[in-house]
Amino acid sequence: MRIAIFSDIHGKILLPFKLVDLYQRETGRKIDFILQCGDIGAYPNIENLDKATIKHAQYDRDELGFHDDFTKANKEIKAFLDALNINMICVRGNHEDHDFLDSLEKENSQNSLFPIDIYNRVFVCKSGCKQTLEKENEVLNFVGIGRIGDRKGRTEKRFIQNYERKEIKKLLKTKDTFDVLITHDKDDSQSGYGMAEIREVLDNVIFHYHFYGHTGEPFKQETDFNGITQSIKIKELEFNEGGILEKGCMIILTKENGELSIEIVDQKMTNKMTKFNWKSQ
Repeated sequence: MRIAIFSDIHGKILLPFKLVDLYQRETGRKIDFILQCGDIGAYPNIENLDKATIKHAQYDRDELGFHDDFTKANKEIKAFLDALNINMICVRGNHEDHDFLDSLEKENSQNSLFPIDIYNRVFVCKSGCKQTLEKENEVLNFVGIGRIGDRKGRTEKRFIQNYERKEIKKLLKTKDTFDVLITHDKDDSQSGYGMAEIREVLDNVIFHYHFYGHTGEPFKQETDFNGITQSIKIKELEFNEGGILEKGCMIILTKENGELSIEIVDQKMTNKMTKFNWKSQ
């Protein structure tokens, strides 16, 4: 089983799928799923954009990619996604239309994840819930925690909500081990900011890998303070001033015969998709 992992796509919903297609063509290796660490930019209604997204969208229409390409069917995009036949499972970030996501979450109250787009290819997983991906003889067990933390007691929907905290409390009691934790925010143990609940989860539940985004830091891989988990900061899927993607923006997680390994996709490959040509690739 191979899984491509991205973070902070900010409306460029199609770009992870395009990069996976490129990877498969270049390497001949099949990708089975995509995991995404938040800031999807899931804004179906332009009227509900937050201030940061409005600012960026004035200069870059890609910020509105969910609204433009994933709320009403486009024949070319549908044909591409159908041929690729891969789903992307995300956690919420802080730059989303949370009212929109909340309504979908309530409609899917019995499910641990729910589709958010017209093609049923983009899913959001509920914070703290156990998730399973299966492909042939391999099973990947993971948990997602969305939104961001806050030390000031604010309750805006970009911050973790009490019902999510309750789900995380249940998770802390499990004796299960997991392959992956995906979060948008980082834990708060070093910086004084971040999400305290992530630290609590990493200290009480065994995960082999933790992937996160949000912070703007470069790609980084290190052993977590718990001495067990490999903690990996995914570089945001953003084009730099030269129009190319930064190192560590695309990670491949492989599970084979029960063993996990990762590949940091080389920039020689990702450089083939630039800010100026990616939509036509």
